[in-house]
Amino acid sequence: GELVPGAEIALAIDQTLTQDATGTMAYLQWEAMGLDRVRTQLSVSYVDHNTLQMGFRNPDDHRYLRTVAARYGIVFSPPGTGICHQLHLENFAKPGTTLIGSDSHTPTAGGMGALAMGAGGLSVALAMAGEPYSLTMPKVCRVWLTGRLTGFASAKDVILELLRQRTVKGGVGVIFEYAGPGVATLTVPERATITNMGAELGATTSLFPSDEQTLAFLRAMGREADFTPLAADPDAAYDEEIHVDLSALVPLAAAPHMPDRVVPVAELHGLAVDQVAIGSCTNSSYADLKAVAEILRGHRVAPSTDLLISPGSKAVLKMLVAEGLLDPMLDAGGRLLECTCGPCIGMGGSPVSGGVSVRTFNRNFEGRSGTQDAQVYLASPITAAFCAREGRFTDPATWKANITPPQLPATIPSIRHLFLFPPEDGTDVTVERGPNIVPLPPFDALPECLDLPILLKTGDNITTDHIMPAGAAITALRSNIPAISEHVFARVDGEFVARAKAAGQGCILGGENYGQGSSREHAALAPRYLGVRAVIAKSFARIHKANLINFGILPLTLANAADYDTLAQGERLRLDTTTLAPGAPLTAQTTSGTTVELRHDLTAQDIAVIRAGGLLNWVNAKKRHEDAHA
Repeated sequence: GELVPGAEIALAIDQTLTQDATGTMAYLQWEAMGLDRVRTQLSVSYVDHNTLQMGFRNPDDHRYLRTVAARYGIVFSPPGTGICHQLHLENFAKPGTTLIGSDSHTPTAGGMGALAMGAGGLSVALAMAGEPYSLTMPKVCRVWLTGRLTGFASAKDVILELLRQRTVKGGVGVIFEYAGPGVATLTVPERATITNMGAELGATTSLFPSDEQTLAFLRAMGREADFTPLAADPDAAYDEEIHVDLSALVPLAAAPHMPDRVVPVAELHGLAVDQVAIGSCTNSSYADLKAVAEILRGHRVAPSTDLLISPGSKAVLKMLVAEGLLDPMLDAGGRLLECTCGPCIGMGGSPVSGGVSVRTFNRNFEGRSGTQDAQVYLASPITAAFCAREGRFTDPATWKANITPPQLPATIPSIRHLFLFPPEDGTDVTVERGPNIVPLPPFDALPECLDLPILLKTGDNITTDHIMPAGAAITALRSNIPAISEHVFARVDGEFVARAKAAGQGCILGGENYGQGSSREHAALAPRYLGVRAVIAKSFARIHKANLINFGILPLTLANAADYDTLAQGERLRLDTTTLAPGAPLTAQTTSGTTVELRHDLTAQDIAVIRAGGLLNWVNAKKRHEDAHA
């Protein structure tokens, strides 16, 4: 397509990645296509989310993922090897390549100069089949960096500053391209921290150039041959531009319960901290944890504070051990966790009731930690380490520690031998499925007329955590749609599932930025299983909107924002879908006799997908048509 903002474009995809919480469903969808081998340059299946093996479900899923990878030509990363984005950055990401992953923080690889985007599992499965990835051409915003980070400011503070300026919906439909003299002062892991959390802006992706810093990182990894220089053309035009002076940044923190509630750490001085958790795909690199070790050396974690530490990969852990940097953290009283996502997705490490937890993660949505009333703050590893040491937030002006500026090691130990590479021919491999792994339920085509009760009316910034909660108990059901559907909106409205089942079909009325957060397609798939045929909102988050389309759910917006206030939960809307066409509004008749005008920006292909009942139905019908006319 034409590279004009708003136009539909399609990208050939070089690499894909999945993680286990979304991967089982992605591979079930892949198998439903009936192909023998992935058609990408590289596809990797990481296990880093569901690693608490309480019962058979998670280990069964892991065995399924291992065997399906061997069968179809996919690299497999066993549990405990590391967090998918840290591992991919270290071992597989390449400048100038395209990557989509079934995790919203896939743009981490943008720190390496890859065009990397989060997507639903079905979109990833289609990319593995060689299908192009379709999306709306975003605007491009240049972020011009000057100066260099000083004092205790870090890369995390760069992206927190952007969130302070732009908010969690300020990047929807935008690619952030970093440039300027300040870029050269940031290492690849620092850049990856920034591009990782671009997801919280709602951005399509974020991208750094590939330069001497990129070459240094690849050389340290023994991957110098993967280097390709990459920079914007001198006459490149941008839709907008932001200027950030790195030298002016101070330590920042995002207050509960949204990543854009950013304040200077100095304003939180004196606030007691019950727990500190350091890690996640945002901040678990060697340099991040080295800074923590230097701050804690010779000190004890405050008696009232718990400290949890999750290295991003076994390569990071090996470096910490080899350089004696693990000792200061353990001697201070820190608890070393496995190299996984862990507490970031509520997989253990929950705070105490009502507790204040300072985390180096990327999201602080209410209840995401596993403790519904916890107060979670997002901050850099440096800020978090001082909080652990002091047991409270303190003014950075009082901080004292000899921290080495982030430097890239000359050599980073390779752990490629821990990956399971597939055989050349996997046709003899048996794919093993446990009893919790249930095939994808079939979905019917879009009826010509929809009579939909409003099953739920929500406010603004409803996240995919609200729609489909995470945590050890629920996430273990990701490969069983009937079972996991029992938990849709469980933390918002405990009666939603019963109401949806009784109605048979219905719609949801939402506010601004509906579906922000994780790429989990279960937040569309499970409501679809319960009969949700449309979501009407003021605006949508990018990935969730794509997932709604993928599963045959109409994403509609209100032409008149005031209609949101007049429509009530329980009211019925009648829609004639025969008039659904690109650029054409829809009208809904309400039970009270009023007319509501609805809008959409669906393309002809989007509409065809929704009419078919979802993307998998559409692709299989297309394939049958092509085979019949071959």
